[in-house]
Amino acid sequence: MQASADSTKMECLWSNWKGQAIDLLYWRDIKQTGIMFGSVLLLLFSLTQFSVVSVIAYLALAALSATISFRIYKSVLQAVQKTDEGHPFKSYLEMEMSLSQEQIQKYTDCLQSYVNSTVKELRRLFLVQDLVDSLKFAVLMWLLTYVGALFNGLTLLIMAVVSMFTLPVVYDKYQAQIDQYLGLVRTHINTIVAKIQAKIPGAKRKAE
Repeated sequence: MQASADSTKMECLWSNWKGQAIDLLYWRDIKQTGIMFGSVLLLLFSLTQFSVVSVIAYLALAALSATISFRIYKSVLQAVQKTDEGHPFKSYLEMEMSLSQEQIQKYTDCLQSYVNSTVKELRRLFLVQDLVDSLKFAVLMWLLTYVGALFNGLTLLIMAVVSMFTLPVVYDKYQAQIDQYLGLVRTHINTIVAKIQAKIPGAKRKAE
């Protein structure tokens, strides 16, 4: 019963995160998405100009400058108005920030599940359990060598972030046309794969 309850909680947590991510990527709340998109892009562009240590230090200094200035401003205001409002960040300081043992265990189990599935998939590909899948993976790695020669990791990350915040909206608006072209491409790729499977001994799947 406890395992079932934990599984239900994890599913609810994942569903909540998924819903929030979809709302962000589809610009359901323009202000919230704009702040998130702009902040991530600003951080990534900063990393292209400065080291990670410098960016973290500058961000920390900016945050400290804002909080210290606000604290001094509120202290002066309280002294002038002779009020006793207390610390301006008192509610945040008293907020519970620690993770419980159950929450840590849930996140650890989730991470372990992803790591295990990734390791199993890589083992399957590198040890050629299925020849066609391993060949596809090899072609993908070969293409990535050219991508890596043209773009560095940060540039690819910036392109990925921009794509995450633009492609879902474009797809939602032009879904019928995009699905039509993707269907044609998928059919063409399946035809090519079928021809390769027919010519390579042992490449046919067990189901065939």
